Amino acid sequence: MNTTPPTNTPADAGGRPVRLGLRENWPQFTLLVVVNVCVGGLVGLERTTVPLIGSETFGLTSDLAVFSFIIAFGLTKAFTNLAAGALTARFRRKQLLVAGWLIGIPVPFALAYAPSWGWIVAANVLLGLNQGLTWSMTVNMKIDLVGPSRRGLATGLNEAAGYTAVGVTALVTGYLATGYGLRPIPELIGVVFVAAGLALALAVRDTAAHVALELASHTKALPTGEHTGLRTTFIRTSWHNRSLRGASQAGLVNNLNDGLTWGVFPLLFTDHGLGLAAVGLIKGLYPILWGLGQISTGHLADRVGRKPFIVHGMLVQAAGFVLALALLDRPLLAGILSAVLLGVGTAMVYPALIASISDHAHPAWRANALGTYRFWRDIGYAAGALVAGVLADALGLSATVIAAAVLTAVSGLLAARWVTEHQPAAR
Repeated sequence: MNTTPPTNTPADAGGRPVRLGLRENWPQFTLLVVVNVCVGGLVGLERTTVPLIGSETFGLTSDLAVFSFIIAFGLTKAFTNLAAGALTARFRRKQLLVAGWLIGIPVPFALAYAPSWGWIVAANVLLGLNQGLTWSMTVNMKIDLVGPSRRGLATGLNEAAGYTAVGVTALVTGYLATGYGLRPIPELIGVVFVAAGLALALAVRDTAAHVALELASHTKALPTGEHTGLRTTFIRTSWHNRSLRGASQAGLVNNLNDGLTWGVFPLLFTDHGLGLAAVGLIKGLYPILWGLGQISTGHLADRVGRKPFIVHGMLVQAAGFVLALALLDRPLLAGILSAVLLGVGTAMVYPALIASISDHAHPAWRANALGTYRFWRDIGYAAGALVAGVLADALGLSATVIAAAVLTAVSGLLAARWVTEHQPAAR
């Protein structure tokens, strides 16, 4: 149900009255979807080629050293996500979105022409800042526009746009690397993403008035004495609230899987005889299914609830890791089937997790709650790369895949115990 504005409806910066709902805000919503295509495309540059640049171009022999770029990316993005929630109290969402794109300008050039591995790691610090600001703002702004009754669909469309772009870009860079080498051609397509993303971000209208409208019509008043600051919200989201805790740990493990496969799968499958095009197919298929699947799973999560998608999605991902090892004597089949299950499982959990956080967070502290959740979720990138590097150096690449399967299954069981449904009242 869409929200009809009361008499004192807030107006946007141009003096236009605002309403909540996808239909009422479809031009701005569509523009933000396209912005997130550019956001996902920029990070997709690294999915196929960068682990191989580390081992083949710069001669790194330690898996942990190769995966250091993912650790740098994950830590930076996680802390930027956390800061983004607090920054929305001081700056408008559009300002933060534009700032994220300005920070991302050097990234494709550094990846294409870096003279040493340290430059690649530094580029990933900038990429983490870019992704933390731009992706956080696109998801927050879409949630602002549609209101409480379509959060699952809004987050599903947002993540679908971003991760489909990640997958398509990974696929394209794999094929470009086959014909032109690992650098610089595959990375320079990122210039298009940065230029388009910045131009579109400048055209987006801010959503502060939509937040004001939802606050004005919110049926549940903020409890007396309930603090909305970052520190309090961080503790509430990370531990005190069982559902928020359950969603946060599932998000962390989900992205641990992504960070692990980001570094491990290109090395694992090239070790078993696959070429760059085949690896690009595997690395592209996973986020493409992850992205496209969220269009339907986000919508269904609005209808049947968040918890079933979270729990079963984690278990499907665990099965994907099992298949990757069980069929490794046929590496292309193993990679494709694993990518399918990982993509479908992640598509099930991703919009449901963000929508679950939004359900349990009051609009007054929702941005900080989403920032906290995205902090824990994207710490998973760094954790996945760290676990993968340590285990791969000590026990081999297969051990990291086994560890991921176990951790993912345990996370699904914890989500089943902690996460509860909370369907907001119709406005």
